[in-house]
Amino acid sequence: MMRSNTSQPDPGGSLVLRVGGAALLAAAGAIHLDLYLTGYRSIPTIGWLFLLQTITAFGLAILIAVSRSWLLSAAGAIFMLSTLGGYLLSVWIGLFGFKEVRTTAGIVAGVIEIAAFAALAGASLASIRRAGPASPAGKAAAGLAARVQAAGSMPVRAAAGIAAAALVLLGVAAATSGGHVPAASAGNLRTATVNGVRVLTSSKGFTLYWFAPDTPAESKCNGSCAAYWPPVHSHASVVGIPGRFSTITRSDGSAQATYNGHPLYTYIGDSGPGQAHGNNINLNGGLWHEVVVSG
Repeated sequence: MMRSNTSQPDPGGSLVLRVGGAALLAAAGAIHLDLYLTGYRSIPTIGWLFLLQTITAFGLAILIAVSRSWLLSAAGAIFMLSTLGGYLLSVWIGLFGFKEVRTTAGIVAGVIEIAAFAALAGASLASIRRAGPASPAGKAAAGLAARVQAAGSMPVRAAAGIAAAALVLLGVAAATSGGHVPAASAGNLRTATVNGVRVLTSSKGFTLYWFAPDTPAESKCNGSCAAYWPPVHSHASVVGIPGRFSTITRSDGSAQATYNGHPLYTYIGDSGPGQAHGNNINLNGGLWHEVVVSG
C-alpha cells in the first residue's frame, strides 16, 4: 500500500519552509491583532475583517505547523496573498468606504505576507513533488498534485514570479501613497449634532477630535499617528462658534488649528459625516475624544 504524503517525514528544506511559513503567518496575524485592538476595531466592516484575518492566520499557522499536508500550506500561501491584495486595494482605491494610509506597520505586514507566501508555496510544492499517487484529501487533490508534478519546474518559477510581482506592487504602494492629507481649514469649521452631542466638525461634516497627551502648545501625534488622525491645518480664524480658536506650529513646521487649547484632528475611521468612531478610544499612545461645543 502506498503511503500518503502526510505520513512521510519532511526533508530538511521542506520542514524549514513549512515551519518558517507558519511562523510568518502567525506574525502577520499578530500585527493585525495589534492594529485591531489599537483602533481598527472601531472602523465599520474593516474592524471585523481584521479580527477574522487574525483568527484565520493563527488557526492556519497552528495547522500548518503540526501537519505535513500540502493543501494546508497552499491554503496559507493563498490566504497571505489575498491579505496583501486587500491591503493594496485599500491603499489605492479603498475598501468598504475606508481608504488606508501608508504606515510602517502596513509595509512591515506586507513584507511578512510576501515572505509567508513564498515559504508556504515552496513547502506546498516540495510536499507535492514527493507525494505518492494516493491522497487522503480525495481524487481531486490527487489529480491536482499529479498535474503540478507533471509541470516540472514551472510552478516553482510561477510562485517566485508572483512573490516578486507582489514585492514590486508593495514598493509602488509605499512610494505613491501619501502619509496623510490635511483634514480641513479652520475657517470652514462648523458644528453638528452627533449621537445627541453638539460637536465641532470639518467643513464636510466630519467629527473633530482632541488627543489627551497633547498640550496647548504642542501636538504629540506625529508620524504614523498623524496618518490615522490627520491634523486640521489652518491659519484662519473662526467666527460664530463659541470657544477659543488658535493655532500651533507642528514638528514639521505646519500650522495646526486648536480649540480651547486642544489641537484638532479628524479620524480616518470615520467614513462620512455624523460618525464619531474615534470617540473615547485608546490609540497611538492615549485617549481620543470628540470636541464638544457648549453654548
